Amino acid sequence: MTEPSLKKRIWGWFFFDWASQPYHTVLLTFIFGPFFASVAAESYIASGLSEQAADARAQSIWSLSLTLIGLTVGFGGPVMGALADTAGRRMPWIIAFSAMFVVGAGGLWWTEPDGSNLIWALVFFAIGFIGAEYALIFTNAQLPTLGSPQEIGKISGSGFAFGYLGGLISLAILLLFFVEQADGRTIAGLAPAFGLDPEAREGTRFAGPFAALWFLVFMIPYFLWVREVRGEHRPHSMRAALASLIGSVRGLAKRPSLASYLGSSMLYRDALNGLYGFGGTYALLVLDWEVTQVGVFGIVSVLAAAAFSWLGGGLDKRFGPKPVIITTILGLMLVCLTIVNMSRESFYGVELAANSSLPDMVFLGCGIMIGGLGGVLQAASRSMMVRHADAEAPTESFGLYGLSGRATSFLAPALIGTVTALTESARLGVAPLIFLFLLGLILLPWVKPDGDRANTWD
Repeated sequence: MTEPSLKKRIWGWFFFDWASQPYHTVLLTFIFGPFFASVAAESYIASGLSEQAADARAQSIWSLSLTLIGLTVGFGGPVMGALADTAGRRMPWIIAFSAMFVVGAGGLWWTEPDGSNLIWALVFFAIGFIGAEYALIFTNAQLPTLGSPQEIGKISGSGFAFGYLGGLISLAILLLFFVEQADGRTIAGLAPAFGLDPEAREGTRFAGPFAALWFLVFMIPYFLWVREVRGEHRPHSMRAALASLIGSVRGLAKRPSLASYLGSSMLYRDALNGLYGFGGTYALLVLDWEVTQVGVFGIVSVLAAAAFSWLGGGLDKRFGPKPVIITTILGLMLVCLTIVNMSRESFYGVELAANSSLPDMVFLGCGIMIGGLGGVLQAASRSMMVRHADAEAPTESFGLYGLSGRATSFLAPALIGTVTALTESARLGVAPLIFLFLLGLILLPWVKPDGDRANTWD
């Protein structure tokens, strides 16, 4: 069989982002997550809890599940990566985790609208999400083989842009043709496709099988065109994998640039995730937006992320990832500062007219900046990690990168919750994110623009 060209390999690699993005866009953020929360709350109300208590319990169980998933991915990812590196193979792991993605997403169809099987719904969601996140570690490790150090940033940014576009299109398809509103029709005024029963919420529940089918179809180019460079075939050894991982962690003491980068990215990526999670809540609580407005806000953010990621990849190629990371962090700090200083009544201390639309327009602009700069920041961060990854064990290196991204995943939500409780203001609750971004920025001067190892790419 003829080996695929480098261009085909790159496009095949892009298709993993396209195929997997709906798990984040469709299931986690905009459709299944809110659906699960509403089902859980209604179930708890039916059991006798007050609406406020039911909402709190629903949010708690969803947050707890995401925390456990994050811990599993964060602490298991480096071990999985080391295990694959010591055996010299990655593709079998990608296939296995892809199967988890499909099984987990497909299983969400059986989420009962009466809340009778909430735990099983969370189990299926966790299986799919863990599969998606673990597979991402292994595909990220293939990035160094796709181009020179100067080209990696452009490739990474284009991959993120392509993935966000896939998430946007999949979300639009579901909203237009499947997900039912209160009147049983989609936002396009149509009955859910394929005769799905709106009374049983089948249009919304179809989001899970849809994400699974989307993944199956669009992973075909990936498996056809991406070839891994096989190392020496060795049996899997957990002892060797753990020894390699422990050695890598200890070796951080001799690699100050990598250690500083992992610490920096741990803080600013946590702040970014907090900002992602806060946007809809802010719009609802502070600006009194309707859910449909929040949906438009989400679509605009994803579209901006796709466009900015592509443009950011070009800037990365020209200037390198470090200046791009610094610029985007400063931009996101400005966004946070604007959010803190804006309400329905005032903007940076200036009183607004009672029916002023300025806060709505400004926050929509903030949504564009959050999605756009966030996409660029993630792409440039992946590019910077490539410059620090161990050429002999890239999967393990990206496992450490994944661990650093999850190790403090509780910090931003905890800080937002604490400040919100102390100030009794959802608006001021975002203020700690400025501090997290700032700490990440402070560590960047110790990060070398071209990494701290000799690059070995052809």
